[in-house]
Amino acid sequence: MTKRTKIIIRAILGIVIAVDIVLAGINWQMADSNRTPQSELIALKREHALMTADITRAETIRTTLPAVEQQCDSFFHQNFRPISSGYSSVISDIGSLSRGAGLQAGNLSFHQHEPDKRGVTQVDIFAVVDGDYSSVVRFVNDLQHSDTFYVLDGLSLAGGGSGGQLKLNLQLRTYFRS
Repeated sequence: MTKRTKIIIRAILGIVIAVDIVLAGINWQMADSNRTPQSELIALKREHALMTADITRAETIRTTLPAVEQQCDSFFHQNFRPISSGYSSVISDIGSLSRGAGLQAGNLSFHQHEPDKRGVTQVDIFAVVDGDYSSVVRFVNDLQHSDTFYVLDGLSLAGGGSGGQLKLNLQLRTYFRS
């Protein structure tokens, strides 16, 4: 290497080092300016307000929890039938709801799941109903307003009958208590 090449390389390295020092200084100033006592105080006040709101919500939940537990127990006892008489009452209930809506219900079958830790047993109900469209709508409405808790999981066309009659497969779910 010639003497002139060495001087050019040293000059370029000097410029790069000088630029690095300037950028490090700017970075330090920017980092230092974001952490002023005023901005830290504002951030701490915001965090305090959020924590205070969380505590207020927790205290509200704590005070309303007994009422919620009472409502849950009431719902549990009023809407979940005991497993000892559940099946016969569901058969009777679906029969009376379908007759009241002008439908014919048949092929009623059940699938019982294992009880959960609270003693609630899910029971899947499969049924076939025959009737006209307005009767099906009335049946679904009556099902929703029934004293027993039912969930309509599926409704599918099993076949068309004559004169505007529908034949539908129903998939329902209910729960029994132990």
